[in-house]
Amino acid sequence: MPELPEVETTRRGIAPIMTDRVLETFLVHDSRMRWPVPSDMPTTVSGQVVRHCGRRGKYLLLHFDHGVQIVHLGMSGSLRRVPMQEARRKHDHAEWIFHDARFLLHDPRRFGAILWHPASAGPVENHPLLASLGIEPLDPAFDGKVLFKAFAGRKVSVKQALLAGNVVVGVGNIYASEALYKAGIDPRMPAGAISSRRCERLAGAIKETLAQAIESGGSTLRDYVNATGAPGAYFTLHSAVYEKAGKPCGRCSSPIRRIVQGQRATYFCPRCQRR
Repeated sequence: MPELPEVETTRRGIAPIMTDRVLETFLVHDSRMRWPVPSDMPTTVSGQVVRHCGRRGKYLLLHFDHGVQIVHLGMSGSLRRVPMQEARRKHDHAEWIFHDARFLLHDPRRFGAILWHPASAGPVENHPLLASLGIEPLDPAFDGKVLFKAFAGRKVSVKQALLAGNVVVGVGNIYASEALYKAGIDPRMPAGAISSRRCERLAGAIKETLAQAIESGGSTLRDYVNATGAPGAYFTLHSAVYEKAGKPCGRCSSPIRRIVQGQRATYFCPRCQRR
């Protein structure tokens, strides 16, 4: 699934082109996504000015004067810029057409979404999909104190606590494994058993991991491409543990282990990451 760095990379790619521009036409070619695209979406946003391109967790937020279009890339989706006359590909379900720019949402598995939050309903953060999300990991207010308070008394593993999204949002499977490795914390450790000092280290590792991934354009997920249609390159070059089961740890040379937690693969070094 495209995670926070992939979505942020996409946001940064579309923002300079969409912001303060008239969306001349919005087209829906197939409304059958995770939730059906509202039938009136084309008339709602076509001819309107995109005021701001934001993000909350893994959701892209296209702000208009009268509301916000909420876009999720699903399991393997992408939002990419294409030439004005380029033919649509199979699974290109929606497109945003500006005077001199065109974007297509590609979603083979149809787990993505395009929804509308009217301004009359209040801030978009009140939308049911966003209301329960935790703090943004790159928010200056996110630190070890936030984690320590949220983890208190929790018996669930720290890896699963990070993935839940209600403590800190957008730390998906790949980046959780990488951050826990950087922090030297065993992913199986109960969240509530982590000391305040180690929480501080983990918060720093999360910020560093995500910032590096965003700077490098996201990971090379099999189906993910950024807004220009190019794949990211971060984990091809820099992953320390993810998808490296059996290979030597870069710190101690012990074999990297792979386990399954909550039906998701976790990679870690059994020597460097302690309980």
